[in-house]
Amino acid sequence: MTAQANQDTHPQLDRMLRRPEVEQITARSRSAIYEGMANGTFPKPVKIGARAVAWPESVIRNWIAERMEGAKA
Repeated sequence: MTAQANQDTHPQLDRMLRRPEVEQITARSRSAIYEGMANGTFPKPVKIGARAVAWPESVIRNWIAERMEGAKA
């Protein structure tokens, strides 16, 4: 099986980011993240366990890109 065929059958999965890493990447505090989630301006996480959540890295990167595009306008 070639590398390309392997990529087609097993697409690369997003890395899941826990809250401390999301805080670091976005430069937002814990309270700002939860406030943004409550008012719909920050993406909500996905459950990864009974008492654990995380954000797909692509979702956070897209959120950052949207903020940067808005700053250019």
